Amino acid sequence: MIRTAVPQDVPAIHRMVRELAEYEKALDEVHATEEQLREALFGERPAAFAHIAEGDDGEPVGFALWFLHFSTWRGVHGIYLEDLYVRPERRGGGHGKALLTELARICVERGYERLEWSVLDWNTPSIDFYRSLGARPQDEWTVYRLTDEALTALGSQDVRAQEGTA
Repeated sequence: MIRTAVPQDVPAIHRMVRELAEYEKALDEVHATEEQLREALFGERPAAFAHIAEGDDGEPVGFALWFLHFSTWRGVHGIYLEDLYVRPERRGGGHGKALLTELARICVERGYERLEWSVLDWNTPSIDFYRSLGARPQDEWTVYRLTDEALTALGSQDVRAQEGTA
């Protein structure tokens, strides 16, 4: 039911990324191409990893895309789950739980001490599902993000001129 993604899965992963973005009312924010996903997952220096949930017919019905992060407090890596998605018509069949179980297994096997992800605050079906597995929200943290013009503006500043200001 769950397997490591292979390069031939990239078109299906890309389609499901777009389906997820549509569900999250953010399809216009998806700029990733199949080629970018292929490079990130299977290029010379992969920066991300993916697992596929298959239906009985062998067709991809869901995926988990993740990458390693590092906890300075724990001193070890963990997994950050960027996207978890199961096609709506296949939900309730255990695919989402199986994908999370596989990532938890990888954490335990490799000595990673965290499996983390974000969920939109209005996505109560997912929140209820995650809580049923024992996951707890990190309410004391607020996610910040730099993108587009703000990222470019900050990244274009001369760091030497900023010394002593932070």
